[in-house]
Amino acid sequence: MKRKELDTLRSHGAQELGAELNQIRGKKLTLTFKHASSPLPNPLELRKLRRKVAVIETLLREKAAAKGK
Repeated sequence: MKRKELDTLRSHGAQELGAELNQIRGKKLTLTFKHASSPLPNPLELRKLRRKVAVIETLLREKAAAKGK
């Protein structure tokens, strides 16, 4: 993930991150089913989405921890 994209995600609020997380999970699920039935043109897209989900979940946990302090 590029630094600018990470900084942009950090500037989002928890609700925006949650909405984006749901959107990305849906896209990943769709690509996973497509990949199971036929080869994807770019199978590395699944890896990118999986990693983006992990980054957003980490940011949400950081925001929750900062809010708890």
